[in-house]
Amino acid sequence: MPDRLHFTDSDEANALIASDPMALLVGFSLDQQVSVQKAFSGPLVLRERLGALDAETLATVDLEPVFREKPALHRYPGAMAKRVHDLAVHVRDEYGGDAARVWSDAKDSATLRANLAALPGFGEMKVKSLGAVLAKRYGVKAAAELVPPHPTLGDVDSPRALLDYQAAKRVHKAEWSKLKAPQ
Repeated sequence: MPDRLHFTDSDEANALIASDPMALLVGFSLDQQVSVQKAFSGPLVLRERLGALDAETLATVDLEPVFREKPALHRYPGAMAKRVHDLAVHVRDEYGGDAARVWSDAKDSATLRANLAALPGFGEMKVKSLGAVLAKRYGVKAAAELVPPHPTLGDVDSPRALLDYQAAKRVHKAEWSKLKAPQ
């Protein structure tokens, strides 16, 4: 297990998402319509505001006021509060509150893909990106087949690598948009 994931400008947030599987899942859940840095700083802000970041707490507390507290935790505080709540309920109910079991219980890549895809708010891109992090940063063998050929957060191993990843992602998205555009 890495001691840091270099997804934010905060050493404390980077340590939290590396050491706490629920924090990592919450960060991925929030990684939508905001910068990587904002998304993955969210778990630390949640823990500071709530005093805890476990699945049971996140599943039972009304998260919307916590998300709306200034500064807002996300660009879409209401929607993201619901998404994190739903994620926590899923982890609590399906994995006994142990977020690491999402990947540690997976005997193969097909099971891991299904576990990740079943997480509320996790589409194919998040499955691949989290799979890449699990394979490249945590050594989860079942995740190796989920790693896509394009740059992902799994390639980020330093603050500089985060900047490189974000630049490569912009290029990848632009190319992908050209392919999807009507001819």
